[in-house]
Amino acid sequence: MAKWNANAYYLMTILVIACGSIPKGYDEGGFSSATGLSSFKADYDLVPANWKSNPSGLADRKANISSFGVLGAAIGSLIAIVLCDRIGRLRSWQLAMAIWITGNLMQTFASGILGLLLFARIWGGLGAGGLTVVAPLYLSEIAPARSRGMVVSLYMVVLLSFLTIGFFISYGAEQHMAVTRMQYRLVVSIVLVPTGLALLGSFFVADTPRWLASQDRTEEAIQVLSRLRNSNGSDSTAIAAEFEELQQQMQHKGEALKGASNWTVFKEIMTIRTYRVRFFLGMTMQTIAQWSGGNGITYYIPQIFEYAGVTGGHTSLITSGAYGVVKLVFTMAFTWGLVDVFGRRRCFTLGLFLQCITHIYMAIYMAIWRDGSNKSASDAAIASVFVYAVGWSIGLCTVQYLYGTEIYPTRIRSICYACNMALHWFFQFAVVRVTPNMFVSLNVWGAYVFWALICFLGLVILWLWAPETKGVPMEYMGDLFDGPWYRSGHAKYDPHRHELVRSGKESRDGHDELTKST
Repeated sequence: MAKWNANAYYLMTILVIACGSIPKGYDEGGFSSATGLSSFKADYDLVPANWKSNPSGLADRKANISSFGVLGAAIGSLIAIVLCDRIGRLRSWQLAMAIWITGNLMQTFASGILGLLLFARIWGGLGAGGLTVVAPLYLSEIAPARSRGMVVSLYMVVLLSFLTIGFFISYGAEQHMAVTRMQYRLVVSIVLVPTGLALLGSFFVADTPRWLASQDRTEEAIQVLSRLRNSNGSDSTAIAAEFEELQQQMQHKGEALKGASNWTVFKEIMTIRTYRVRFFLGMTMQTIAQWSGGNGITYYIPQIFEYAGVTGGHTSLITSGAYGVVKLVFTMAFTWGLVDVFGRRRCFTLGLFLQCITHIYMAIYMAIWRDGSNKSASDAAIASVFVYAVGWSIGLCTVQYLYGTEIYPTRIRSICYACNMALHWFFQFAVVRVTPNMFVSLNVWGAYVFWALICFLGLVILWLWAPETKGVPMEYMGDLFDGPWYRSGHAKYDPHRHELVRSGKESRDGHDELTKST
């Protein structure tokens, strides 16, 4: 295989498809900060002075505007799971991107019509949610095995890059533009440039060799694989070997799923113990991740910095941009180093611990010094938000996705992945929807107490339940969950002896439950 950095087509394909993360990232950064601009507040009646007698009504309006996009994404992710196999990864990606672009245009020109804006948020969310399923799947199918982790992680790098860029664009608009509709329209719509170029570029790339082969388009699949690997015929043997391995994987998957409907597989998940334990571990991780405060804080980070003592809207936006930079840097450190050096358990344990202690401090600060009377406490509160960003980035922000790709055997992977993504989006919708109301009804500090409790419970439950999966071969994965669920976290794999060890005792054998039950 030729050196990958000399293959312009391969690089272009990765870049184009990774841009499928822009809608989600920019929604959390650009759109969420645009809702804090004076022009947006005036157009959609979000001025606090107009709601003095009804602060809950203002919180509801803010929450609906932010969360309806997430609701659409939850539905879109479920639709994408069905479309991916039927019309292909590429066509699904293009359809989802086109839907998001039309939704963005409607949001841009809703012109103060709240009903139209909410519809546009749901419509655009359908596309954004679909892209979160299709883009990582596409990237994982075109990357060589040895670089798959790095290639797929580029999805998160692009996402967080545009999340960060969005805050700085809002800052620039606030500083240099008049307070008119054009101000927030620019912030909301400028992201159409990179996404539009990505959509245009997608017509110059092909679907994945795996999907083409699954449709019996063998010759086309080999041609695409050769182009991705920059083959000119001199390394046709390597291409043939990779294609043969791909076909063997597909045949193994076909045999594993032979004669099994989705309902049959779901019943097996509920009745076969090791399937059930793994299924609920994935769901529990999603639940803890979403309710630990991660996305609630991200969507309302400018407001949180104001609570912490950052004065002035433009200063709050700059600080929010810095928050995005910290998340980006530490997510990159996690995906390209920490997770394979220190392991999954140490990362999510440290992450949850950092989240928990910062929530505890913020609860104390919001209850005692929120009036800004203590400058030192305010500075510490601002610093704690950045510490929180570190914990979230190296912990459950990304670990949950890794476990979702590692702990499930082939037979149940699709069903479990669908359930995980659906729960991810629906809980994210719930969190984004209720956070403003929590701030009002719980006097802000109560929200932090709630998040701290979730983090503490997560530390206990996941430490007992979630095993270290770093370096564990797939055929041994089932044995990690052989014992009681609360002892799974102590199961370890010895790479030198090729054996599993639980509490100092060797495991009985090295076969996955998939082998035992099929």
